[in-house]
Amino acid sequence: MSTADGDNRTYGGIAVEDRRSRRRSQFLAAALDVFSEKGYTASSVADLCRSAGLARRQFYDEFASREDALIALYDSIQADAKAATTQAVARCTTSDTHELATAAMGAYVESIGKDPRRARISFVDSVGVSRRMDEHRLAERAVWREFFALTVRSAVGEDYVPPGGYEMASTAFIGALIALVQQWSTADPRPDVEDLTNIMVGFLDSLLLH
Repeated sequence: MSTADGDNRTYGGIAVEDRRSRRRSQFLAAALDVFSEKGYTASSVADLCRSAGLARRQFYDEFASREDALIALYDSIQADAKAATTQAVARCTTSDTHELATAAMGAYVESIGKDPRRARISFVDSVGVSRRMDEHRLAERAVWREFFALTVRSAVGEDYVPPGGYEMASTAFIGALIALVQQWSTADPRPDVEDLTNIMVGFLDSLLLH
C-alpha cells in the first residue's frame, strides 16, 4: 500500500527516498563485490543485479550504465577517504607537520587500503575504462592536490613553497601514496600501517625541509 503527501510518498511504510537510498546502497555494495572479484571489464549489469538481489529495471532507475555505477562507487570510496582524512587532521591539536601527516596518512590508508577491494576499485579497475572515467579520476586527483596544499599551508604558513611548487609537489606525493597503498593493500603478510605512514611522512618531511 502506498500513500502520497506532497513529496513525502511512502510505500509499505517506507519513504520513497529512503527506499531508493537503500536500493542504491545495495547496488554499490554489489558493485564493490562484483567489480573487485571479476574485474570491471568482465562484469555485467546482470551480475550486479544478481549480487544485489534486485531487478534490472531497478538498476536503471539508479544508474544510466554500468560505468555510472563504477563512477558512483569510486566517488563513494573517495568521499569516505576524504572524510576520514579531514577528521583526522581536525582532531590534531598541533600544527606540527609530522604529526598532521601521520594522522592524515593513517586515516587514508585505513579508509582505502584496509579493504583490498576498495583499493582495487580506486587504483586498478577504474583505470583505463574510458576517457570519461580517466577524466573523472584526474578531476578527483586535483581535489586531493588542493587538500594537500591547504593542509601544508595551514601548517607551515602561506609563504612556504615546496620544491617545484605545490602542483608538482602534491602530484609527486599523491602519486607515491597511491602506489604504496595499492601495494600494501595486496601484500601478504601486510606490513603495519605505521610502517606505511612512516614512509610517506618521511617523504613529506623531505619536501618541507628542503
